[in-house]
Amino acid sequence: MSKTKRFVVSVVVLLVVGTVAMKWRGDTVNTRVMNEIRSEPFGERARKTMIVTLDDGRVYPVNYLREHGRVYMGIDGLWWRVFQGEGSRVQMEINDQIVTGTGVVILDDPARVEDVFSRLRPTVPEWLPRALNGKLVEITPDSERDGRQNISQ
Repeated sequence: MSKTKRFVVSVVVLLVVGTVAMKWRGDTVNTRVMNEIRSEPFGERARKTMIVTLDDGRVYPVNYLREHGRVYMGIDGLWWRVFQGEGSRVQMEINDQIVTGTGVVILDDPARVEDVFSRLRPTVPEWLPRALNGKLVEITPDSERDGRQNISQ
């Protein structure tokens, strides 16, 4: 095998191993965070982090903010795309309470996104390019849409 082929194979192997390791680490961290939230639903982490389950069964711990009958979450990564258009159904575990609703990503109102993020994630580094900042998803709980008792603080 030529040096070039060995180099390419080595790079591919390193990328695969690195990707698997990062996925495993992320899953491990997410599992630890979710276990902590469920065992201490009114603890320090649970005051800022909820567990969200998407329609397709994926589960993530995410920072959240509840205001005016809405729940906001910032999403890093590409899974925000499920909230485009009409949005997507979600189930949230917030302080030992199960809440369902519909989330929609906010892409066309940068002033609103900046305003909500100033309270949701005020410590995002200033040097981080705006394109790498998370996407804001606004969730309307079913209780708000149906006129039932809301979950706002």
